[in-house]
Amino acid sequence: MTIRKMTVVAAIALAAITAAPAMAYRDMRVGYGSGPGNVEDIAAERGLDLTAEQKEKISILREAHLKDIKPLQEQLYVKSRELKGLWLVKAPARESILTLQREVQTLRNQLMDKLTTYRLDAWLLLTPEQQAKVRPYGPERRPPQMRGPGMRGDRENGRGMRGPMPPPAGAAP
Repeated sequence: MTIRKMTVVAAIALAAITAAPAMAYRDMRVGYGSGPGNVEDIAAERGLDLTAEQKEKISILREAHLKDIKPLQEQLYVKSRELKGLWLVKAPARESILTLQREVQTLRNQLMDKLTTYRLDAWLLLTPEQQAKVRPYGPERRPPQMRGPGMRGDRENGRGMRGPMPPPAGAAP
């Protein structure tokens, strides 16, 4: 094998090795894509033992939700790009930015309302035993973060590398 071929093979191998963790993480996530309003596939939760009827109902519910939020997601994308453009000019227009920011927030609120409705509807399709197995939605459901000295969330020292948090003003030492 010539050096040129070996270099090409090494570059391809390096690219594959580098991309593998990212692709693996993407496959580990449950649900459809990313973005506001997207839902996790509760039918993919481990240990729920859903019946065929439950799986079908949840699938229909999820597909209807995704179809319902698609226009809102598209509007949000367009408005967010416009907002970014307004910020990138030399002299940003305050009122234009504030107005567009309110529109973006309204769209986000609408998406969250629809997401909450979907989650509640999906929850009602589960038996009490299944509901007990499903991890709650919210912060507890996010992937674990690195914790420890120097990381955000160092519980012993309070603030990671910045050292312990000072006592509140007026507190006794």
